Amino acid sequence: MWRVLLLAIALAGCASTPQASRGRDAEAKQFLTHPGSAAIYVYRADFPATNSDDSVLYVGDRLTGATLPGTYFRLDLRPGTHVLRGYGYDQGTFKLDVQSGALYFISLNVLGGNSHFRRVGPEAGKRMIQACCALLENWAPGQRPLLR
Repeated sequence: MWRVLLLAIALAGCASTPQASRGRDAEAKQFLTHPGSAAIYVYRADFPATNSDDSVLYVGDRLTGATLPGTYFRLDLRPGTHVLRGYGYDQGTFKLDVQSGALYFISLNVLGGNSHFRRVGPEAGKRMIQACCALLENWAPGQRPLLR
């Protein structure tokens, strides 16, 4: 119960990143892929009690959203090379080559305002997302976030 309360507090701190509906979260946690694309899960298993830093996530030049502790994004990307990165003074980046129909899991920790990305195996990634995280909606192209 306390994890739900902490998650609610964290999500309220950055209202510009909308939480997905329970139905969309449940669908994403089926870990299915779509034809012609790869599914990338970027998750933050750190909790507000230990780390409340947020970071804005980009995939290439496209703004995805603000990451928060105890949340994740699902990204459906075309095959090829993609770079995940933070924003501002955050110099954290992660390059990933993806193949159609594959699942990828990236653990993201934000320490001192810097993003630290790490690729995780599929089984460990699925377990972590099931245990810790709520899905956040990706920002639409051109959407302007309300950054703190």
